[in-house]
Amino acid sequence: MKLIARLRPIQTCTALREIIGPLQSRSFQPDFVPRDPNAKPIRYKYPAAYDPYGPRPPPSDKIVQLAERIAALAPEERRQIGPLLREILRHPNLKQISVEGMDLGAMGGAGGGPAKAEEKKVEKTAFDVKLEKFDAAAKIKVIKEVRSFTSLGLKEAKELVEKAPAILKQGVTKEEANEIIEKIKAVGGVAVME
Repeated sequence: MKLIARLRPIQTCTALREIIGPLQSRSFQPDFVPRDPNAKPIRYKYPAAYDPYGPRPPPSDKIVQLAERIAALAPEERRQIGPLLREILRHPNLKQISVEGMDLGAMGGAGGGPAKAEEKKVEKTAFDVKLEKFDAAAKIKVIKEVRSFTSLGLKEAKELVEKAPAILKQGVTKEEANEIIEKIKAVGGVAVME
């Protein structure tokens, strides 16, 4: 009885296959060539300035004469044209975008040319505290002190202290760094601020 129950589903599957054919088929194209993994991507050359509206007709004689008259004006008068036109045409005032701290790469900043970057002296706000050395007799005290201002376990703090000079804490304020240095000095170690 059990043997017949097991054979019946198998017979049903074979009968279905004969009726509907294979359930899954894959066909590969004979001319299929896989992509070379070492091939470099194709780099297309784009024009320096892209105009989505296509080529423009040359300016009319009236526009050329107007441009020549503007160019002949004194520099003070030329500077007044922009704001006056903006007011008449009701264009909004464009605000300059701050690029301080941005890496503009080949763009070269606001000048657009290879201008030398004016480096301002920036005051450092984040400091690292580095353990330089410690007395061998004060090793346990230094380990305890390191554990008090870091979230290290006993084993990690011991390993950190033993491989001195090592950075104890990174990105702290000047006041906090000075406190840590004083605490390390009080227990017999030497720490510096970087």
